[in-house]
Amino acid sequence: MNTQRILAHFQESADLKMKSAPALALPISQAIELMFGALSNGNKILACGNGGSAADCQHFAAELVGRFERERFPLPAIALTTDTSILTAVGNDYSFKDIFSKQVQAFGQAGDILLAISTSGNSGNVLAAVEAALEREMRIVAFTGKDGGALAKLLTDADVHINVQHNRTARIQEVHLCAIHAICDGIDVALFGGEEE
Repeated sequence: MNTQRILAHFQESADLKMKSAPALALPISQAIELMFGALSNGNKILACGNGGSAADCQHFAAELVGRFERERFPLPAIALTTDTSILTAVGNDYSFKDIFSKQVQAFGQAGDILLAISTSGNSGNVLAAVEAALEREMRIVAFTGKDGGALAKLLTDADVHINVQHNRTARIQEVHLCAIHAICDGIDVALFGGEEE
């Protein structure tokens, strides 16, 4: 029974990835273009999310600042989920809703990108960060699940929405991670072209 349950996780994950790929290929490509354009112009990418999505933000930033699969110069990406002094100070003195938006106000500039990840699309602190980013003339790359929630409604035509239409958080996050890797690869290809020798 345990083996069957484990196999079912793998099967559902694989099925959702294959089902989602045709719908997500275009927005992932648009995200690559938007992010590469910003990085090429000397801008940076800020990333925010909660729980597993916070881990995805950190994963993404690590791939850009370090490397994905090729040796290259570091690219400026900051996970807004990692500074415990900022998170606890803002959470305590203001509210948990403000932990990302205050950082966007501090670090974000016109032309920067906010990678906003919320599997429900309704995370209050992510929504506040998106609103702060839009006020600063930043562009948004939003990763959501389900129907996109309130986050989908905040986005402009200049932003990118990568929506995994599924109700199970674990499966949504697995597709999000695959999309993050595709974006990292796309940025490397935009920098260097083709396959690594």
